[in-house]
Amino acid sequence: MTGQVHSSRVAQGRPSLRIAVIGGGPGGLYFAALAKQLDPGRQITVYERNAADTTFGFGVVFSDETLDGITRADSQIFADMEGGFARWADIDVHYRGEVLTSGGHGFAAIERRTLLQILQKRCADLGVDVRFETDAPPAADLAETHDLVVAADGLHSVTRNAHPEVFGPNLDERECRYMWLATDRVFDAFTFIVSETEFGPMQVHAYPFSDRRSTFIIEMNEKTWRNAGFDAFAERPLSPGESDTHSVELCEQLLAEHLGGHRLLTNNSRWIRFNTVRNKTWRNGKIVLLGDAAHTAHFSIGSGTKLAMEDSLALAASLSVDDTDVAEALRRYESERRPVVESTQRAAQASLEWFETIDHSVGQQPPQFGFNLLTRSRRVTYDNLRERDVDYIDALDDWYHRQNPAADETRPPRPMFEPYRLGGLTLKNRILAAPIATYSADEGVVGDAELVRLSGAALGGAGLVLAGMTAVSKAGRVTPSCAGLYTPEQVAAYRRITDMIHGHSTAAVGAQLNHSGRKGATAVPTNSPLGPSLGAAGWETVAASVIPFGDLPAPRELGADELSGIAAEFADAARAADAAGFDVVELQAGHGFLLSSFLSPLTNRRADEYGGSLRNRLRFPLEVIDAVRAAWPAHKPLLVRISAVDWHDGGTTIEDAVVIARAFADHGTDAIDVSSGEVVAEEKPAYGRGYQTPFAERIRADVGVPTIAVGVISSDDDANSILLAGRADLVAVGRAHLHDPAWTLHAAAAIGYRGPGAQWPSLYGAGSARPPVAGRARPQLALLPAAQADIHQRWRPRTATATTEVAS
Repeated sequence: MTGQVHSSRVAQGRPSLRIAVIGGGPGGLYFAALAKQLDPGRQITVYERNAADTTFGFGVVFSDETLDGITRADSQIFADMEGGFARWADIDVHYRGEVLTSGGHGFAAIERRTLLQILQKRCADLGVDVRFETDAPPAADLAETHDLVVAADGLHSVTRNAHPEVFGPNLDERECRYMWLATDRVFDAFTFIVSETEFGPMQVHAYPFSDRRSTFIIEMNEKTWRNAGFDAFAERPLSPGESDTHSVELCEQLLAEHLGGHRLLTNNSRWIRFNTVRNKTWRNGKIVLLGDAAHTAHFSIGSGTKLAMEDSLALAASLSVDDTDVAEALRRYESERRPVVESTQRAAQASLEWFETIDHSVGQQPPQFGFNLLTRSRRVTYDNLRERDVDYIDALDDWYHRQNPAADETRPPRPMFEPYRLGGLTLKNRILAAPIATYSADEGVVGDAELVRLSGAALGGAGLVLAGMTAVSKAGRVTPSCAGLYTPEQVAAYRRITDMIHGHSTAAVGAQLNHSGRKGATAVPTNSPLGPSLGAAGWETVAASVIPFGDLPAPRELGADELSGIAAEFADAARAADAAGFDVVELQAGHGFLLSSFLSPLTNRRADEYGGSLRNRLRFPLEVIDAVRAAWPAHKPLLVRISAVDWHDGGTTIEDAVVIARAFADHGTDAIDVSSGEVVAEEKPAYGRGYQTPFAERIRADVGVPTIAVGVISSDDDANSILLAGRADLVAVGRAHLHDPAWTLHAAAAIGYRGPGAQWPSLYGAGSARPPVAGRARPQLALLPAAQADIHQRWRPRTATATTEVAS
């Protein structure tokens, strides 16, 4: 292949490329070796300002996926690395005196110094010109004399910083402090330690990388760091390469039980904050960023070296395509590599934020805490762990079942099928069909469209089905086609639906009561969450303040004397919901509707007792909750949906949401349905799978009130992960129920479950088993069964002369 690429360029009269690489770390060296291997005629120069034997850091971890790529790309490099690997398959979580172990993962680590030596030798063997202790000329100058300049110059990239107007860097420095250390205690698995010290929680990320050493990264939040006095040590000036030995000595004392008498080892070790690097583009003409210069991902999910070497492989591959010029190769490289990096960064961001707020998870029982930690990034999930280590997940399922006061003796096969006691109501499982507006009502009276949607989800197995936003008054509608509960005809129409659901399924059914506020008098939406204004055909809209939503007309500010009347309308609608046969009522206090407009500082600028402080902004929503709770039967659950954050500067924060949720719970709310955003049109939400779940988790942990997770949750795997980790008590599924009304039953059928948490209606009973598919019975062609792989492989030092202790 190499000869073909080279001869193709020569045949076209195109000489081999001249390439300059800035930075002789693993990323730069690996790229140089691969690029030279693909075309020996290339003139490749690597500039490294440090000496060949200078290295920072200790061990580098690789996934099996990355190693597969390294194996195929350069078998010699992989063979040399293989001899230096420490390998293991377990993850241990040390928490509150227990060690929780999950197996079947597969890791390989190598000493960074060893890796650099391997790559340096490979470059030398291939004829790459590596210039140590040599500062690289500016990338722009190199571009004048080279066909390609690869800037692998690290987190503080001089190349990137020279042209911020092109690369568009975004550096997100976080609050947690961490220090990269090693220890002469050889751990035998990937080890997470969470220690609840007198100063606050500290966490350790540790793993072996040789017969004698383990990486030992200590991390803690700012409060713990200052409480312990580390800030005083950090004020001491340190010379280049010097370590903060005072902090290291204190860490040895605080973590003595986990070190077992062993030492912490330093290498330019000092307290730093993690900086997530993102760039608008990685390219500037002939110049391309690689590794930490282009992007970073938190160390809790992966190694920067791993990402850099993957970059190197992808870039070399893009250059190897026949008849491709450099500009096109760089465009291809970034377009193909960027989605992979961004996916990793999303997972890393979730992991980073979990560890930054770990004090809100500390307090969970050890089995749940361990699972929560393992699934923090949303990349590792319930099904993923079950596939790796079924015994680990089975034990967790047993534990979860034993904690459930609503459970009987028989454990369902998945957490989502556990029953749940919500107020005075017991739901058969933990799945809600989220409230979705059908915009099919006539004068607020629902018809067959609403019946089909709600009964479809109920017959499809959801434990609770919520009707979409239902207006408490004619003026409280969003559109002329919205449902209502303010006339006898509307009550009767809903009663027809609830009777049908109760008569043919075991699902509960609820109504979401809403007043549109400033989002009212709009047309039925088509390709957006909200339709355009009805203009003269509409009606007057009201809100907390005279602040329009987007391009809609400004609402009228409600007078204080009008608020009691609207609270009474909510109470009347709750009585109507009871008469209509609903089991649950949810108040919509999020998404920028009327109650939400009082809660958010972005939409409430009032100068009276209903505006200003959060306590004042809560006043009217609490008056509504009190009125509804008094009107709604005490044994029937009351839910409230909130927007936990506004996704806009100056808006509601998660800290505010905790206060709001606590107040709502104190006033009789049985559970908080935790959504976010849609309060202001100019919001910038961080959309993604399960992106709102951390808000539900935070409220549940800090307030102790049951929560409902919602937002891009579409798989039973995600639902089980959320529940078992204790991020929420119930899971609301929206669009997936539109795609498949029998979503819950199909999840049960996939695992052969037909218990009380997934009862098939009699008319659908024949479809409860998975339909037959093509295939045939296979003959037995093995004399003995295949040997089962050991999913609990631990790292054992290879040398008999190793004197260090292997951690147990």
